[in-house]
Amino acid sequence: MIDKQHLIDLKGVSKEFDGTRVLSNIDLYVRKKEFVTLLGPSGCGKTTTLRIIGGFEYPTEGTVFFEGRDITDLPPYKRRVNTVFQKYALFPHLNVQENIAFGLKIAKVPRDEIKKRVERMLDLVNLSGYGKRSVDQLSGGQQQRIAIARALVNEPEVLLLDEPLGALDLKLRKEMQLELKSMQQRLGITFIYVTHDQEEALTMSDTVVVMRDGHILQIGDPKRIYDEPVNAFVADFIGESNILRGTMVRDELVHFSGNDFPCVDSGFGENAPVDVVVRPEDIMLVGEDIGQISGVVKSVLFKGVHYEMMIDTGETIFKVHSTVMQPQGSRVGINIVPFNIHIMKPMPKEEPQDV
Repeated sequence: MIDKQHLIDLKGVSKEFDGTRVLSNIDLYVRKKEFVTLLGPSGCGKTTTLRIIGGFEYPTEGTVFFEGRDITDLPPYKRRVNTVFQKYALFPHLNVQENIAFGLKIAKVPRDEIKKRVERMLDLVNLSGYGKRSVDQLSGGQQQRIAIARALVNEPEVLLLDEPLGALDLKLRKEMQLELKSMQQRLGITFIYVTHDQEEALTMSDTVVVMRDGHILQIGDPKRIYDEPVNAFVADFIGESNILRGTMVRDELVHFSGNDFPCVDSGFGENAPVDVVVRPEDIMLVGEDIGQISGVVKSVLFKGVHYEMMIDTGETIFKVHSTVMQPQGSRVGINIVPFNIHIMKPMPKEEPQDV
């Protein structure tokens, strides 16, 4: 039974290439008007998942549904989706408006309607007046906007984006992140976005799907993924973390770095091995005499909005982010409030688990 709120459903989808399994029993749904990001390292299966949704690859096993209808074997041109690739694939022999209009001409849309829709798309991507220009005269960011306009002019219900900002410099990439999110909200259509960039995923997404080795490890909104990672891989991949081996003494008490720390987690049993995550920004540096533990500042780096300090307690080296710098070589105390200690079941690094 497919939920009526689901636009796309992947059920038990697996994919093999030459006998090598790159996707393993993926279950995933995407709601209408949602911005979903598939996030993970190279080779995790995120682009293959996107290509299966777009119809460019067919699953070895499993089913793809669109509004409850089985579209597993439907070719790309019969699906109500369009794709923007990292390499924009613009036609160099056509000008900007001809590139945008290309799909409409193939579909034999009337000329007046084509002109109206192309002008609307140029306005949408803030490139009004650029219609007669050669695409070779455009910057990378402008070419990316034209590729998006060409995909959107056909009025798809879903836009698939495969690392479309990867070729842009850092400043332009950050600007385009905000612009893409704003565009998606104004249009009210579904975006499915592929990236290996954690900041992009956290900045733009309603829902983040973290993948590794052909498995989905965790699905959730950006805050939940960041604050409550399900395992050490997700914690390490999403932002910077101190990931430590510890022992759950009992509910709401965990032992790590040679000390017992109150926490808010429960249900792990008594004296059970656990992984402990503490984000660098969640560690408070205090006087040595009032810290839960103490250590020596081994290094200090200025990172623009904060200082990054490595604190050696003898048992553990903690990474700490703070707007107040402590001099290298000084002794400091470390305090961590219970809410900022996140407990997870240990996970073998080389064997990702289905969630």
